[in-house]
Amino acid sequence: MKDNTKKTLQIFWQFSLKYKFALFLVIITISAASALNVVVPLYFKDFFDILASGQSQGVVTQALISILISIAVLELIQWVFWRTSTFFSNHFQSRVMTDLANYCFAYLHRHSFSFFNNNFSGSLVKKVKWFSRSFEQIADRFLWNLLTLVVNIGAIIVVLAQRNFYLSLGIFIWLVVFLVVNGVFTKYKLKYDILRSAVETETTGFLADTITNNTTVKLFNGYQRELNGFALVNDKLRRLRKFTWDLDSFFEAVQGGLMIFLEVGIFYMAIKLWQKGLLTLGDFVLIQTYVVNIVNRVWDFGKIIRQIYENLADAEEMTEILQTPLEIKDIAGAKNLAVKSGKIEFKKVDFYYYPNQKILNNFSLTVKANENLAFIGPSGAGKSTVVRLLLRMHDIVSGKILIDGQDISQVTQESLWQNVSLVPQDPILFHRTLKENIRYGKPEATDEQVYAAAKAAHCHEFIIGFSDGYDTYVGERGVKLSGGERQRVAIARAILRNCPILVLDEATSSLDSESELLIQDALDKLMAGKTVIVIAHRLSTIRKMDRIVVLDTGGIIEQGTHSELLESDSGLYRRLWQLQAGGFIK
Repeated sequence: MKDNTKKTLQIFWQFSLKYKFALFLVIITISAASALNVVVPLYFKDFFDILASGQSQGVVTQALISILISIAVLELIQWVFWRTSTFFSNHFQSRVMTDLANYCFAYLHRHSFSFFNNNFSGSLVKKVKWFSRSFEQIADRFLWNLLTLVVNIGAIIVVLAQRNFYLSLGIFIWLVVFLVVNGVFTKYKLKYDILRSAVETETTGFLADTITNNTTVKLFNGYQRELNGFALVNDKLRRLRKFTWDLDSFFEAVQGGLMIFLEVGIFYMAIKLWQKGLLTLGDFVLIQTYVVNIVNRVWDFGKIIRQIYENLADAEEMTEILQTPLEIKDIAGAKNLAVKSGKIEFKKVDFYYYPNQKILNNFSLTVKANENLAFIGPSGAGKSTVVRLLLRMHDIVSGKILIDGQDISQVTQESLWQNVSLVPQDPILFHRTLKENIRYGKPEATDEQVYAAAKAAHCHEFIIGFSDGYDTYVGERGVKLSGGERQRVAIARAILRNCPILVLDEATSSLDSESELLIQDALDKLMAGKTVIVIAHRLSTIRKMDRIVVLDTGGIIEQGTHSELLESDSGLYRRLWQLQAGGFIK
């Protein structure tokens, strides 16, 4: 955890240095304003000394007015420094927060598909937001609390040392004791703050998960179970919050006692020095002003330090992600994939999610250029895995995957994805307009090209039925559309993108028979002149494929055309075809 704290501060400092002039100006103006805050009471000391001097009223009045003018000038200069610091701080902090958020967003999206499968989206959103927010709060604490505290108290000790060494020594010793007590308490409480932050993340993740699955909760009578589950994790958070708040309350009681000791003790020393003629009436005013200043500055010191640690604990969850090496990344000097014909080769590929559970074992297959190939087989046979490996959602354990002779592990991921279009079984859309969703794969496309793709995918018909047409927002994940409508939008997106390699993962599974006939016509046009890989369970959709590959337990057990595979009396494809074509009727 110390490493994460150190790394978090390094990241904050690194981004802060991009705006070093603004940061330097903020530090200088805050320090100058804080120093003047200590200088002004010296004039009030003189004010009361002259008032008690017993001189003639005229002389005293003239001296007092002169002091007031000096105070006014100093206060005005101080006001200019404060205003300058606030404006430059606003500029500095807003820029750094934006840069940090952009940095987190960019690094987060470069993580692998497995990373996102293993993390709640709600928790990730919270971590990104809290990282930049933590910087804002930590920067505020350092600039407006700790910096002003150090400058003020340092200046106070120096000034009092000029008046009397023992006064400054007494305050210095008290400060050392106060800071040591604060440090010990803060270190003790930190582990509970980190635990609280982790439980808050757990609560957010639970909330996001149950909201995402709200339909399942309703239809499977899970309301009470989810309610009890959330109440359980929420109560865990409540107990941790109360414990940390109780610790704060206890320490504030200790801190209050130390404050009383300071005030009474320093004035007791002042009285003794006054008896010896070493202090004046003005010195008592000066001491009282400085004591109030010290109390105001250090009263929240412990809370400020604890808040900094809490902010660091919040930020460290994102730092951990930023420190997590990217599972899949481009090699140094990776070139762009150049697809001329679209030939795909799997050469002795081994892959597993867990060492004792091989999904593909010595898997070899060549998909010829412009060939339309279909994968079928039972669940868990490795059909989707083959596609994920082609898209480099995972890296293979051994072997090679080549496209036109180029190893996909040696080319940039962006160029790979630029040449492969995927139409998934359950498309997830952005909560944006239909036009934006269709255009997503080809942002430079004109409106006319978008409309043409939509017509080819037969989604133009239902889109024009919406009051806002192509400007209709589809809702989070596309929930305002039916499954078939989402699938047609995904097909339109693939048509518009027009990549040389096309992957269809049960692309018509959510369509009714009439829609499927319409879409099949669009897919036939889309597949023309492309290398196509289709994953299907409904065998009726793949009869026209150039080749059908039957997978089982990570290997190829059959391959051929539809008619060739039906000739095998004991083949799995023949059994599946008989089951789908006539088994249910019998």
